[in-house]
Amino acid sequence: MKDKDFGSSSFKEKLGMMKNFASAVVSRGLNNKKIDEATKQLRVLSCFGNNNELPPCEYLKNSKTGEGKHYCGGCGCGDKKGTWLMSDGESYSKLDYPKLHCPLDMPGFANYKESESDESVEPITRRYYIENMSPEDMKDISVSLPEPPEPPEEKPPEEK
Repeated sequence: MKDKDFGSSSFKEKLGMMKNFASAVVSRGLNNKKIDEATKQLRVLSCFGNNNELPPCEYLKNSKTGEGKHYCGGCGCGDKKGTWLMSDGESYSKLDYPKLHCPLDMPGFANYKESESDESVEPITRRYYIENMSPEDMKDISVSLPEPPEPPEEKPPEEK
């Protein structure tokens, strides 16, 4: 599947991409808020699959700028450090944003839409598969949650 490119998108698509990006940035807040572990596990499943029956998303792309990194080719953000889905150690990654949109409306994302009844018919969809995973299987999805940085110390106002 070909990457969605911001530059070649229509004006309406660009507006939607900018709106989604802005809502993600705002959701992070001043203190680098992040999602909870269960939501990140859903996002990791939605993007990377589970190395078993669930394949990775069709939009998952290998980064050309960061070895071993991945980005979403469907949202239009491109391949940059700030758009990598997972990061190293304590770094904030794209999947950590509290409000994040998925081009396929998958579980774990702000625009998630429940599967339709026809998605349960063989071959079942990725969305239906994730929705019907057991809590035990979900706990097996390993994720890291970076700690937010300490807020800067406030200096007392200088005396005049």
